[in-house]
Amino acid sequence: MGRSADELSVAEIFDRRVAPVAGVADDAEAIARACHAMALRLQRGGKLIVFGTGAASTDAAHVAAEFVHPAVAGTRPLPAISLTADVATLTGIAERSGLPEIFARQIPVVAAADDVALGISTDGHSDSVLRGLRAARAAGLLTVGLTGGDGGDLAALASVDHLLIVRSHDPQVVKEGHVTIYHILAELVQVFLEQPRVPGTEALS
Repeated sequence: MGRSADELSVAEIFDRRVAPVAGVADDAEAIARACHAMALRLQRGGKLIVFGTGAASTDAAHVAAEFVHPAVAGTRPLPAISLTADVATLTGIAERSGLPEIFARQIPVVAAADDVALGISTDGHSDSVLRGLRAARAAGLLTVGLTGGDGGDLAALASVDHLLIVRSHDPQVVKEGHVTIYHILAELVQVFLEQPRVPGTEALS
């Protein structure tokens, strides 16, 4: 006897998450390389600068909190800021220079050359995130892009050193994958800082 329409709907909701979650595991090496590069910058005294718009703005704040105030007791705090947290600065730049400039205008002011820029865009088409990453590269920062789908415009951006993609066109699934990835980033960066030459990771240096 076949499944009912309700059962099929429930199954589909779960099934469409299977491949993207597996894809995160398949991208373990790329994620580890990004974490290793981030750890090297933080070890030299750099900080993490995170940004995104819409729902990604709250992700940016979440990432910064994971670094500054780690959930795991005994884990060292690491310097990080979210460029979405200051409403006065965001709205002031948007009013004078336009919304696409909200991150690009902040980065030269708050960043140092050893810093890391993490730009988050669900579909890879956020103009403000693209411009922010270009500004970060121009300032000498390590740049990491976190996106979904086929990577969008972010995938073609030469200013991104490490691109991490959740391969789904469902924005909810992408956001779920992003949470997993940035939790891994926070945890694995700590591992590399404690043991810069973790066995088996020599090729990442």
